[in-house]
Amino acid sequence: MKNLVALPALVVLVAGLSRPAPTGDIARWEREARNVTIIRDDWGIAHVYARTDADAVFGAEYAQAEDDFNRIETNYVNAMGRLAEAEGESRIYQDLRMKLFIDPARMKKLYFECPAWLRALMNAYADGLNYYLYKHPDVKPRVIRHFEPWMALTFTEGSIGGDIERVNLAQLEAFYGRSNVGQATEPAADSGVGPLLADSSLAPFTSDGEPAGSNGAAIAPSNTTGHHALLLINPHTSFFFRSELQMASEEGLNAYGASTWGQFFIYQGF
Repeated sequence: MKNLVALPALVVLVAGLSRPAPTGDIARWEREARNVTIIRDDWGIAHVYARTDADAVFGAEYAQAEDDFNRIETNYVNAMGRLAEAEGESRIYQDLRMKLFIDPARMKKLYFECPAWLRALMNAYADGLNYYLYKHPDVKPRVIRHFEPWMALTFTEGSIGGDIERVNLAQLEAFYGRSNVGQATEPAADSGVGPLLADSSLAPFTSDGEPAGSNGAAIAPSNTTGHHALLLINPHTSFFFRSELQMASEEGLNAYGASTWGQFFIYQGF
């Protein structure tokens, strides 16, 4: 294994930073970083070892940002309905669809209602990403220049499709478009615009055909040539949709698997 990064060894370069951060934030980030070590194995997978669970979250977010900050930011920009800020007016109705589902004001309220242990993890999530941006002033975020703890609540699902994406954007635009602003009328009978959820993917379930679903298989060491257990799972995603890593802490956390870019927990693993 190759020890590529150890956060305690990172040197803070204060001079020449293009994104100044409050002194108190920097001091807190440095304290958290001293409690974290990230070891990259021969395949580049990050193994995060930390003093507390929150420290492990801090390190996991930092490691994910090292691998692909753009995917992290894009996931949260999308989750908060802010894609139009980065990609233009064509994304307005996609943003509207998200805001019908995820209300930032509600997320902020929920954050303060969370138990202290969970807020600590979300605080570490934001600190890990902000520390990465502080250490890498050459990275230019498209929208989110400072992550806040409540943002972690906006992106907890990690699979592809099957949720809010089932709401048809064309029908959403027809309902909320400029021509309908201030009107409470139903679409004309011949407009071709049906209910917002009128989609063939929402047809009533039938038991016809082969059964489908998530599949997995565990193989005992006695049945493998290398005499190591194997766990085979279907992640239901495209390649590189998630970040592979390990999170371990002195408080007992030890999880390995995949985290959808930016999430502070192992979404799929063991």
